[in-house]
Amino acid sequence: MGGRVSLRAASTGEPTAAPRAFAREGFAGYVAHELRTPLATQRALLELALADPNAKVADWREIGEDVLRACTQQERLLEACLALARSESGLRRSEQVDLAVIAAAALRAHDLGMLESVAVCEPASTTGDPDLLDRLVANLISNAIRYNVASGRIEVATRTQSTRAVLTVSNTGPLVPTHELPRLFQPFQRLESNSRLFRDGVGLGLAIVAAIAAAHNALVSAQARPGGGLEIEVSFPVRERSCARRPRTSGSALFAS
Repeated sequence: MGGRVSLRAASTGEPTAAPRAFAREGFAGYVAHELRTPLATQRALLELALADPNAKVADWREIGEDVLRACTQQERLLEACLALARSESGLRRSEQVDLAVIAAAALRAHDLGMLESVAVCEPASTTGDPDLLDRLVANLISNAIRYNVASGRIEVATRTQSTRAVLTVSNTGPLVPTHELPRLFQPFQRLESNSRLFRDGVGLGLAIVAAIAAAHNALVSAQARPGGGLEIEVSFPVRERSCARRPRTSGSALFAS
């Protein structure tokens, strides 16, 4: 259960094409499949209501709420597909950024519910597209929150190690077989044993992480934690160093909701 899986080929050092493993036609087919379910749900609800001449306002309100939930799911899927497409198209801009600043902001922006979070954010400077890096960190934190256990824990850390800027996000959660790890970074791939946990996801969060990492020539690795949950590490090359000192986030901070 403790093996680490990398998305970079060990023999060549070249980035693996995790999201690109799907042909364009195949990816379009998966998107169409994912959209078909909420569309079919909306159609069935509306046809059922229209077939009932005695439908009351309360009935229509309930149907409206169901249709709205289906629309929200469609919007999330389309937004994720657009983010994945943009990630695969390469960098539009490249600036010096501090992963510590991005990670701290992303953690503050998320609703942790009853989860405990620990952040150890040391300066970790790299260069890249700030918007894409914001999305990468947000997806990792969202993933750690969504696929957790009640009153569980997430840990976020950044550091500079040799010539790499490293971000690590880990959580408590269900046990994940090591052989399933690479599949988590493929579009629309979900663990059948944990299907209950995926009811709010669209199956693209980690695929987007892999695509953004590849665009930045970063290494992504994942490790199943023995007690359950995942540890995901993204290691970026340090291309530039700023002459100006950036504000340092607190070296060790404990956040509790």
